[in-house]
Amino acid sequence: MVQAGGNRSTFAKTRAITPVLGTNTWGHYLVALVQTVAYLGLEARSVEVQCQIAPGLPRFNVVGLPDKAVNESKERVGAALAAMGLSLPPKRITINLSPADLPKEGSHYDLPIALALLGAMGVTDAEQLFDFLAVGELALDGRIVASPGVLLAALHASSQDLGLICPAVQGSEAAWASGVPVVPAPNLVSLLNHLKGTQQLAQPQRGEAEAPGFGPDLKQVKGQEVAKRALEIAAAGGHNLLLIGPPGAGKSLLASCLPGVLPPLTPAEALEVSMVSSVAGMLEEGRISRTRPFRSPHHSASMAALTGGGLKVRPGEVSLAHLGVLFLDELPEFQRAVLDSLRQPLETGVVDVARANAHVTFPARVQLIAAMNPCRCGHLGDPALACSRAPRCAADYQSKVSGPLLDRIDLHVDVDPVSAADLALPPPAEGSAEVAARVAAARAVQTERMAPVGKRTNAELDGDLLERHATPDEPGRKLLMQAAEAMRLSARGYTRMLRVARTIADLAGSDGVGRIHVAEALSYRRVAPRN
Repeated sequence: MVQAGGNRSTFAKTRAITPVLGTNTWGHYLVALVQTVAYLGLEARSVEVQCQIAPGLPRFNVVGLPDKAVNESKERVGAALAAMGLSLPPKRITINLSPADLPKEGSHYDLPIALALLGAMGVTDAEQLFDFLAVGELALDGRIVASPGVLLAALHASSQDLGLICPAVQGSEAAWASGVPVVPAPNLVSLLNHLKGTQQLAQPQRGEAEAPGFGPDLKQVKGQEVAKRALEIAAAGGHNLLLIGPPGAGKSLLASCLPGVLPPLTPAEALEVSMVSSVAGMLEEGRISRTRPFRSPHHSASMAALTGGGLKVRPGEVSLAHLGVLFLDELPEFQRAVLDSLRQPLETGVVDVARANAHVTFPARVQLIAAMNPCRCGHLGDPALACSRAPRCAADYQSKVSGPLLDRIDLHVDVDPVSAADLALPPPAEGSAEVAARVAAARAVQTERMAPVGKRTNAELDGDLLERHATPDEPGRKLLMQAAEAMRLSARGYTRMLRVARTIADLAGSDGVGRIHVAEALSYRRVAPRN
């Protein structure tokens, strides 16, 4: 038995016979081992790929709870070896994916299975593979092609003090994990030559860190001063916002301006967002962006598309928008069950996807921006355009959104239609740059305030920090108590009003929360409809 380091697997062999490539005379190893990973949400778990070649009728089995893609890897592996001029030994080949009770999904098992098989055949030094973790999909001609989750695999390899063998096209992605020797292999032949020392594969460079991008400028928005003020408050404190107004009032334009006033992602946040993108297979050429995500799913989206799930559990829109903005246009047109599935993620910042064979957790710390018409025809407040069912149609239409979901939205703003006179005015002097400067200053105050508990914005204030920093002065407290009684605020609504008032005070540069801050916060609150 040979032991390779404290966290290396044990490799056993009965005899070492150098194989004659292209014939059926093969070296016989009892078992060869290669490390890889299984993805559960943003967690990478160690998986040991064990290959045994034993006497018996020719057969190639993959065991250890493989899904269809993993089970089909034996066909891809066999074809890739044939493309190299190798044939499978006429023996019983068994691949075990350990731990055997952990479901294995995805095509990234192709490469570790092929390497374990080559190690058992004696084509490559099996003991040398102890120092690496391998991920990648194989093409039939032996190329190693991209597979999702390489960044997570690289971070896991770093924690296990292992190198990483991955597809060459994803080497720049893996290089973001510091201190990990990365072997970016374009094909199996190049990889084997590298392991034998006859060819040197260059260490990859990190992918580009893209500068923050910007959407539409607030200067494009004519009028709508109340809505723009609410958008600034939402950006400064990370609060959820609901825009209600007739068609063409500028709700979607206002929402698309939000990324331009939000502060860019910090390096740690950018890596966190990139991990979600990597699992979803959306991280192209290893590029990491510091622009906050902005996701706008269509209202026909299913529950699995919005919160995650599916046959192979993947992150949904609420996780792809992590640390960014989730914009839901035409809010009542979404299925009610789909909308209500957001209630828990909005409260906890994570989404738990429970399935019979897996329990996966994805991050979902998002800022929800929603837009809706006041009624189905959209012209509730205009007697000349409103339908004959007004105001009954408004009650029916708005009741499609449940009260508990509305209770989780901090700011409710009525967006009035824009007149022709407003459209004829020149662009406003203040745009996204000026608002972004105030937002950045308010966020800096919040970062310092929340540093002891590792949180980011006022939207996350709770416990002692909420009592210490968001309790208003006596006039403000009296106003809040009167409003809470009149508006019948829930405990959640009361807490959210304190958080919004704290954000308004931060934008004003005030150390304490006063009556004027509470009054403005209450002006953005409406009573949720009862269903």
